[in-house]
Amino acid sequence: MKKIGVVVTTLLLGTIVLFAKGDLHSIDLKMADPDPQRVTPSDKEEILSFSTMIQKSMKSVVNIKSTQSDPNSKQIQELMRDPYFRRFFSIPSHPRPRGALGSGVILSEDGYIVTNNHVVENATSITVTLPDDPKEYEAKLIGTDKDSDLAVIKIEADGLKPIEVGDSNNLKVADVVFAVGNPFGVGETVTQGIVSALNKNHVGINQYENFIQTDASINPGNSGGALVDSRGALVGINSAILSRSGGNNGIGFAIPVSMVKRVVTSLISSGKVTRGYLGVTISDLNSELVQLYKHQNGAVVVNLDEDGPAYKSGFKRGDLIYKINDKNVKDPSSLKQIVASLKPDSQNTFYVERDKKEIQIDTKLGSRDGFVLGKSLDKALGGMKLSELNTQNMQEYRLSSSVNGVLIEDVYPRSRAERAGFQAGDVIIQIENSNISNISDLKKVISRYKNRPKRIYVNRYGTILMLAMR
Repeated sequence: MKKIGVVVTTLLLGTIVLFAKGDLHSIDLKMADPDPQRVTPSDKEEILSFSTMIQKSMKSVVNIKSTQSDPNSKQIQELMRDPYFRRFFSIPSHPRPRGALGSGVILSEDGYIVTNNHVVENATSITVTLPDDPKEYEAKLIGTDKDSDLAVIKIEADGLKPIEVGDSNNLKVADVVFAVGNPFGVGETVTQGIVSALNKNHVGINQYENFIQTDASINPGNSGGALVDSRGALVGINSAILSRSGGNNGIGFAIPVSMVKRVVTSLISSGKVTRGYLGVTISDLNSELVQLYKHQNGAVVVNLDEDGPAYKSGFKRGDLIYKINDKNVKDPSSLKQIVASLKPDSQNTFYVERDKKEIQIDTKLGSRDGFVLGKSLDKALGGMKLSELNTQNMQEYRLSSSVNGVLIEDVYPRSRAERAGFQAGDVIIQIENSNISNISDLKKVISRYKNRPKRIYVNRYGTILMLAMR
């Protein structure tokens, strides 16, 4: 028996069974050989074709159509009630809802399907079409994880053809891969390429980035589809392309199946993903800093959350974290990935270089939900998802490098924050007469103004607004 996060994994006759402790929900993943033989094309007069193997995986990729609510729908509905507004802007009384097309991958015979979060985000309805089957199935949303851009939906159907799951940890650069999806809703398509790079981050797409980069064409509608190896085994979920024009420039990104398995298991068992939290701001070991340390790889601590696990367990600014338990830390991205894969409240050993001396710090991790996003702050500020500003989310929300404060990543529907007018992408810069630079500032100010109306100043893409909330 091997523990993975909050689940127990049993490997038996090529099938992996994932289930949550104390929970009846489970999913059987059909596993491929984890270490297949790699071959080169034959010199004989033969046609090199992957048709037979890829046909299997094509039967596991579905078309997804979602109808999505507009995040500003409440304000729009108010305007829609004004007949003069509709007439002036030539807007119909009942505007058509927004829709999204994407792909998904069948994981189980009883209807669990993985896709991208952005395919089903804010969806009011989700419809799934199976390969070679015109029938449309209404899908239920099981859970979403914006930080990894993954989501799980389920349809009521039996006898589906789940995809074989490969091992992305065994991928090598230049391995042949295929992107399988339903671009533009025109039916199943396959594009071929190779693995261009592994462990790509700093792309500015997700919070947790560890992408497989490929030159297999990932077109609009391929999002949520399968990236498979030459056997047809799933190695990634297609997520995005890097393009200035919107066309494919041969730079596509897929979420590795090693991450997909962890996220899917958590979403199915509990509807959410819980990650460990350390409570540090970290920096790269650049060419200047590397001269100050014995270790050439790792992540440098530049700040600590006073309420976080790292501060309480004795970390200091300038510490270089180069290993966690038995896993080496290559850079800040790998530290983030390792910590996120560990369970909240788990005890872990951090290997640290301080003043060119190697020390070990045993730390009990917290929960990212409770610290970074501030569960208590969510309640205190009426339903906001909060985060410290960093290079990644500033790129994601197209914020100026001069902006300073706390980012509102999301505003929960029908919350007090939504009614007060807050929006995702707003940056809280001041509450009453107190400037806000980080989560710690926010906590101090909130405790000072408990149960009292507060004037909250936000930077909304260069415009300063004042909103009021108790």
